[in-house]
Amino acid sequence: MFAQVHYPELLSGGELDKYLNEGWFRNAQRVFTTNFLNFDNQLYSAIWLRVDLKTIEINKTFKKLSKQNSGFKTTIQPASITSEKEELFQRYKSELTFNASQSLQALLYGEGTTTIFNTYEILLHDNERLIAVGYFDLGQQSAAGIISFYDQSYKKFSLGKYLIMLKMNYCKQQQFEYFYPGYFAPNYPAFDYKLTIARESLSYLQLKTNSWVSMDAFCISNNPYTLMIDKLKELERLLKQQFVACSLNHYTYFEANIIPNLQGLQLFDFPVFLFCFEEQEDVVNPVIVYDVINNCYHLIECKSVWKADDPVVEEGFYSTHLLKLKKHVCSTIFAHEMAQLIANAVQENINSTDSTANS
Repeated sequence: MFAQVHYPELLSGGELDKYLNEGWFRNAQRVFTTNFLNFDNQLYSAIWLRVDLKTIEINKTFKKLSKQNSGFKTTIQPASITSEKEELFQRYKSELTFNASQSLQALLYGEGTTTIFNTYEILLHDNERLIAVGYFDLGQQSAAGIISFYDQSYKKFSLGKYLIMLKMNYCKQQQFEYFYPGYFAPNYPAFDYKLTIARESLSYLQLKTNSWVSMDAFCISNNPYTLMIDKLKELERLLKQQFVACSLNHYTYFEANIIPNLQGLQLFDFPVFLFCFEEQEDVVNPVIVYDVINNCYHLIECKSVWKADDPVVEEGFYSTHLLKLKKHVCSTIFAHEMAQLIANAVQENINSTDSTANS
């Protein structure tokens, strides 16, 4: 599954380490994982990152920022939420280009007031003025950066980058092994700053092998979403050459598995698929997906869990039905083989229809 959510009642440091190692992250009082993102109706891959604190060295950038920001007071302590921090967060959030949590309370606690996480905070003060805050969770041997925010009038001090470095430095001093800064999204520059911090010790979670690989080995053209699109477009071209009508669709509900009241339904969660049969009213037709884990095309049948009364009309997106896998029909690693299978099926359907009409 590409998107999942868990709601642990208790969470030990060792359990958090395991979740982080498998590409899960914290959201309020739950842990989730996702491999795809939607920003402004454009889909991206979520590539999870990890810093090896055992090999990281204090680099020139950290030394420069430490010297530059030496006039600010730094405090590291167990986390709390105050009106001062909330106000700073709201000011910071108003300038973001993507949607953020409505409040610190919602981000850290959700609807409750207790926590299953061991959360710490880093505060930066300019005299008595709070100018930056960073939250991070501590496990047994690992830590995860949750959020950093700052007064935008201090932007020239690179406080966002400085807070991450302070978090990693603190965790290294505590002899932690790994620091997880979350994900970045290829071709979406808002998170690219994470790739410039501790690059020599940075790795990413490779979806295909479910293993951590050096960031230097990452190829932006082979990220999962781009690969899915390229492979389905290749098949689309082949089908159209055989005069088979088809359409590439982005799936609006690809992250439905992390919605609380849909938890456990194991819904269809591919972000993009190919329709290759004539659409019919109230019928969920077979679709083709490309699985980047096994490098394979799959022809599958889905069933509808729910139908939208008023589907969102967005070009290139499918939102009529919330889907669940019903039946796996066939698979192949070759686009031309799948194209031929579909073309044969379409022709058989035409012949069957003609025979029925003539009888």
